[in-house]
Amino acid sequence: MPDGAVYVGRPTRWGNPYTLGGREGLACVPGAVTGMDWEYEDRISAAGMRHDFFHADDRVTHCEIRNLTRTEAVALYREALTGRAVHLRSPRWARIGPRNNPVTVGEIERELHGKDLACWCPLDQPCHADVLLEIANAEVNC
Repeated sequence: MPDGAVYVGRPTRWGNPYTLGGREGLACVPGAVTGMDWEYEDRISAAGMRHDFFHADDRVTHCEIRNLTRTEAVALYREALTGRAVHLRSPRWARIGPRNNPVTVGEIERELHGKDLACWCPLDQPCHADVLLEIANAEVNC
């Protein structure tokens, strides 16, 4: 690891809680609540399961559950940090969301600005460290 770099992998407070498998790493396809192509799966579920979502207006959305892609896990991390949720829904979202995230945008700006970040993700693929770098080094527009 380069001198002065900050390790931001999962075991650290900077780590992405959204995984590529397991309970925190599932996608509902299509998004039953948001209506998007996919959304974070917040039920007791597992990859490969199927279930029906019954809407109040009598529509039914037939959902398939799969593991998040790396791109989706990074998108969810961005949403959790910035509070601009698109693919998230409650109730489990509240456990990971901005109010309960282990770090704030202000802490990221103060503690990571100008630093090199290190993670285990392949360099040619999306990584939550990219999100941290964007936030830490964002230009302030007056």
